Amino acid sequence: MVVMDPESIKGSVRERYGTSADQAACCDPACAPQESHYSNEELAWLPQEVVAASWGNGNPVAEADLRPDEVVLDLGSGAGLDALLASRRVGPQGRVIGVDMTPEMIDLARQNAERAGVKNVEFRLGEIERLPAEDSSIDAILSNCVIVLSPQKDRVFAEAFRVLKPGGRLVISDKVAQRHLPAWLREDRAAWS
Repeated sequence: MVVMDPESIKGSVRERYGTSADQAACCDPACAPQESHYSNEELAWLPQEVVAASWGNGNPVAEADLRPDEVVLDLGSGAGLDALLASRRVGPQGRVIGVDMTPEMIDLARQNAERAGVKNVEFRLGEIERLPAEDSSIDAILSNCVIVLSPQKDRVFAEAFRVLKPGGRLVISDKVAQRHLPAWLREDRAAWS
């Protein structure tokens, strides 16, 4: 049995999403934005290229009960769709921080924020296993089809709870396995990304 090291897995994920930053694709054909995930009203104000560049499989923003003036962290923010949607919910005095490990996605997200005219969002290069955020500084964390990509999920959750304020919320939309995955699948680099 070959055991893939975490850095190799992250490298594979970084490569896949870095090269697809300028394409409208998602982690799986089943996870493209659909009406069941986002309402037409939620998306109406966004440029079409922002909506088309979503890699998520759900709508954590709709479930997060975001409030005006909150600070929100979007894990694996990709092209920025959920961060931009969250920016509206927290209002001009609130703030949204998107974190992604691929420079290409950070660049795309910044371009998308500019296209949408959003001022209360920033995008930071970083890994979800080592979040570039202060302790107890975040009201709500969003994650959309991202934690599944991490080989160190325990670190992701430890970091989430480190940066959350007391009483903060973690809202996840992701794929989960209902049974143990076979070794051949766990060792397949392509399956991780």
